Amino acid sequence: MGIARLMFLVALALALAACASRPINVPITQVDPQSGYRPYLLIPKRQNNDQSTLMILSFSGGGTRAAAFSYGILEELRRTEVVVQGMRRRLLDEVDIVTGVSGGSFTALAYALYGERLFSEYESRFLKRDVEGALIGRLINPLNWWRFIGSSAGRSELAAEYYDEILFEGATFADLLDKQGPVALATGTDLSTGSRLIFFQNDFDLLCSDLNKVRLSRAAATSSAVPVVLSPVTFNNYGGTCNFQYPLWVKDVANPETRARPSGRAYQRYREMQNFQNSKERPYIHLVDGGVADNIGVRAALEFLEELEASSAYAEQVGFGDIRRIVLMVVDSHSAPASNWDKKETPPGFITQMLQSTNVPIEKYSFETVEIMKDMAEVMLWKRQLKVAHARLAGLSESKAEASVPTLALEVIAVSFDEIRDPEERTYYMELPTSFVLSSEEIDRLRNVAGEILRESKDFEALIRGFDASPKKWLTVRQ
Repeated sequence: MGIARLMFLVALALALAACASRPINVPITQVDPQSGYRPYLLIPKRQNNDQSTLMILSFSGGGTRAAAFSYGILEELRRTEVVVQGMRRRLLDEVDIVTGVSGGSFTALAYALYGERLFSEYESRFLKRDVEGALIGRLINPLNWWRFIGSSAGRSELAAEYYDEILFEGATFADLLDKQGPVALATGTDLSTGSRLIFFQNDFDLLCSDLNKVRLSRAAATSSAVPVVLSPVTFNNYGGTCNFQYPLWVKDVANPETRARPSGRAYQRYREMQNFQNSKERPYIHLVDGGVADNIGVRAALEFLEELEASSAYAEQVGFGDIRRIVLMVVDSHSAPASNWDKKETPPGFITQMLQSTNVPIEKYSFETVEIMKDMAEVMLWKRQLKVAHARLAGLSESKAEASVPTLALEVIAVSFDEIRDPEERTYYMELPTSFVLSSEEIDRLRNVAGEILRESKDFEALIRGFDASPKKWLTVRQ
């Protein structure tokens, strides 16, 4: 009787497994640049926002540590007031785009969905919940195993369902279209090529797929799908079937013999776009944690500025109107656990070596990206000063020379535990685990230190002083 019952249960599990599958992203037959979840369509609709400043927050990966630290940044921006067009406003309302990777993607997506509700519900719904324990419990529960036998679903799909239950409530990107908050951009990494895929319609055009119907929980699960620990999240690729048109900058960088510097990163992005368009050879795209490609979510901004530099036609198409500055705040919650390896003759074990071999390149890559953005900000300032000097040599007065050269400044504000002055306190935050569970005390300390770091930042002070009362026009994108 026991064997018969067991055989029945196995047969039932296999039958159910045949019906189990992952969510399918739907195709589009024609790209429509005037619809969908696109920053250039959504940002101009925002109200009570200084449209002379494009403000971007970039939230790094790092599990709950990153989610809590980035949440603390939002809280401090909410407490901070600036004067815009003669009126006092919260600095938080000036944020236009929030990028998120891994743990940071939860804060970014939840704020885009919740708005003000975030500040009364995020802690109990996500931050102060044992997310990791709940996921492990579901993964080891035999009642869930049938879902992964012979199906295309994976552990990350189970995680996405849990995120829906506790945080996202089944919301899709279509539910964000009418929100007045910033645009949230979560990022995943193409496991085959290492390419970045951002959850906004611009990148989903490459797959000829409709992002509107994709759930936020699936984006968060993708961005936090740590390789091996969690499974890749698979999307159908319909690329090449919807008359996708490459942006204008591609024409100027596609030919290696004629393109000028700097355009190497733009050319590499063009090749990645080609790969996504090749659905004949790549009918499925398997995505993992966004931190594998870019753990601070800044590379897209870097490449965008290089594309503008490489292509005058593209720069003219984008058109910045009277925008005066782009503010990029990089919120990096990277860790640096203490080790005693160098005090012993015997090197660390295999697992430790493997983890360290992964973490070191990611941290170095993140550091270099921030430094490149800072260097780019200095170059932009230097180029403007050079143009003003040329105008004065041509006979213009100082005021007319200044007025003749459009102003577009880039400001980079780095926020990380490295800015903490007290060595013991800095060590405390650096050694917090990269997991999806922390104590209430650790969560609160992360939130508080985020505000402290901002308040002590001279770059943050300069950002606040930079807002003024003069009306400005928003950047326009002409198709």
